[in-house]
Amino acid sequence: MEAELVALATAGATALVQQLVGETWEQVRGRVTAFFARRAGTDPETVGAELETVRAELLAAEESGDEQATADAQAEARTEWRARMRRTLQADPAAAAELRALLGDLMPALPAPVSSGDVHNTISGGVQHGAVIQAGSIGRLDLNSRGR
Repeated sequence: MEAELVALATAGATALVQQLVGETWEQVRGRVTAFFARRAGTDPETVGAELETVRAELLAAEESGDEQATADAQAEARTEWRARMRRTLQADPAAAAELRALLGDLMPALPAPVSSGDVHNTISGGVQHGAVIQAGSIGRLDLNSRGR
C-alpha cells in the first residue's frame, strides 16, 4: 500500500508543478487549494499563499533563462509537494480517490493511438546484402529525384 501511495503522491506532485507554471493554473487553483486545506484543517488562503509562493519561485527560475535553475526549482517543488501529498494520503486514505479524480482532470488525456491496420512485411529472394527497410507507412519516398 505504501508504494501505491508514493506513486500517487509522485504523480500528484508532478501534475501540480506542471499546473503551477501552466496557463490553466487559475482554473485549477481553487480545487488544489481546497484539497489540501480540507485535509490539513487549515485556511484555504494559507494553502493558496503557499502555492503562490512556489509558483512565483518556479516562474522566476523559468524567466531567468537558466535551465539548471529551472530544473532545480521544479525538482525542489516536486519533492516538497510529494512529501506533503504522501502525508495527506497516509492520514486520510479517502483522499486517494479525490486525488485520483483531481489528477484525471489536471492531466491532459493522451490522444488515442492511430491504427493504420496490420502490417505484414516479407523478404524473399534469398540473402539480402543491402539495406532492407520495413515499415508500416513511409510518408513520402523520392528515389533518384535528381533535383526535382
